[in-house]
Amino acid sequence: MVQVPDMRTSKTGLILTGGGARAAYQVGVIKAVRELLPMPERNPFHIMCGTSAGAINAAALAVFADNFDAGVQNLLEVWENMRAHHVYHADPVRVIGKSVSHWLAAMLRVPRSSPMSLLDSAPLADMLRRSLDFGRIQENIDAGALYAVSITCSGYSSGQSVTFYQGGPGVVGWERTQRVGCATALRVEHLMASSALPFMFPAVKINREYFGDGSMRQIAPVSPALHLGAERVLVIGSGRQSVEPPRVHSDVYPTLAQIAGHAMNSIFLDSLKVDIERLHRINRTISLIPEDSAREAGMQLRKIDVLLISPSQQISRIAARYLDELPWSVRFMLRGVGAMSRSGSNLASYLLFERGFCRALIDLGYQDTMARRDEMLEFLGAGH
Repeated sequence: MVQVPDMRTSKTGLILTGGGARAAYQVGVIKAVRELLPMPERNPFHIMCGTSAGAINAAALAVFADNFDAGVQNLLEVWENMRAHHVYHADPVRVIGKSVSHWLAAMLRVPRSSPMSLLDSAPLADMLRRSLDFGRIQENIDAGALYAVSITCSGYSSGQSVTFYQGGPGVVGWERTQRVGCATALRVEHLMASSALPFMFPAVKINREYFGDGSMRQIAPVSPALHLGAERVLVIGSGRQSVEPPRVHSDVYPTLAQIAGHAMNSIFLDSLKVDIERLHRINRTISLIPEDSAREAGMQLRKIDVLLISPSQQISRIAARYLDELPWSVRFMLRGVGAMSRSGSNLASYLLFERGFCRALIDLGYQDTMARRDEMLEFLGAGH
């Protein structure tokens, strides 16, 4: 029988990546993890790291770290009943009228003070304030149900990837090239900044700088968990990690949606794949060095067990089946850039916060995890 790792002897990290509505896939994976645990109410992840929409899922689990079962159920209830208007204003006046006027004002260099983005994510902020008691995060840390939680954002002025973290007294900050760890009490602003999809949602000011989606310029998505002390990590991706690129021949010039979708994938998928490859390479190097030699040389490196769960199917193909669920005003806006066709559905998938699509991704995440049941069981029991 699998037992939950003891925080005194080992620390297991959970890394939830970005991807807008694609983050529903993470909930399916977590649902399967709960089902595999002998005591589902006991939190198996003492370090939780979230980026972009994954930051919201990580924070929700951190708030319920004293009862993992309840935390997972809370996420399921939210994502299974998700609608676009829960995340951003979807009425025609706001989607079409205001976004057009904002972009015209920008091109004409008209002075303005309100945030400029295609969509207004104020409904998401309201929902988070109502549903998450951020004070419980510190209570769970003090009670030993949680060791640390982090949210990564991208600074538009500094260009740095900033990981805001909250943890116990043993957690210390870090500073590396283009990335820093900053201790703070997490709140709604950090989640809104981390999940602010570029161009789509407005940037958020934290302290003296405006921050956007944490996946931008995040060159090492796994590193926050390692800095916080994780010795093994479960990473849940938001896109299919293909081994070989598909061979595609096309004489048709790509639409704006195809180009934007490609850019989104570069932001949300590429750095994760590279970082995990780097981690495996370091693990192989460490395995070739005798422990005595490493100790004498003062090597700080340590082997990290990593398990990556990512979609077995292309998310864009799933999204294409549910594009009609989007509010008509959003469909109108996306149709103009070619995002309502199958070839442009990749871009739309990031905004498809609708029930059918989210439930399909939850089911896919659950099935993908159960298909690797033995690996997951071994991972959860690796500390014993």
